[in-house]
Amino acid sequence: MFSINYFLFFKLPSAYWSGVRVKSINNNECVVSVKLNWFNKNPFKSIFWAVQGMAAELSTGMLVSKQINDRKINVSMLVISSSSNFYKKAVGRIKFNCVQGGELKNIFDNLDEKNPTNKIIMFSKGIDEVGDVVSDFKFEWSFKRKF
Repeated sequence: MFSINYFLFFKLPSAYWSGVRVKSINNNECVVSVKLNWFNKNPFKSIFWAVQGMAAELSTGMLVSKQINDRKINVSMLVISSSSNFYKKAVGRIKFNCVQGGELKNIFDNLDEKNPTNKIIMFSKGIDEVGDVVSDFKFEWSFKRKF
């Protein structure tokens, strides 16, 4: 995880300084966490919605990046839409989890010269330390394979 969080420091500094960290990643899921601190809080003493969004997007985007890196292919990726719901104050440590690695594998298996583009809707849930869902996010990713 050190190399991923090192990447955050240089490529996504706002996420890094907000306390967003990748905790685990494998072929099926990615877990990203963020803990309430003075830098990421809002006036209501909870984690600012945009920081939650960064953590949620990162949990989906790291799965995408893993597919691209593992396959050693050239793919443009872009979030083309997003939405979110908030259910309770985000205090303490919140873990965002995306478990769509299998679906993403199928998408990438079918990116070829005949069908170089595709889309997927990916979901990430923010869960607090007592197991309650504090927020959920939906991101629509678009891919274009370059040959």
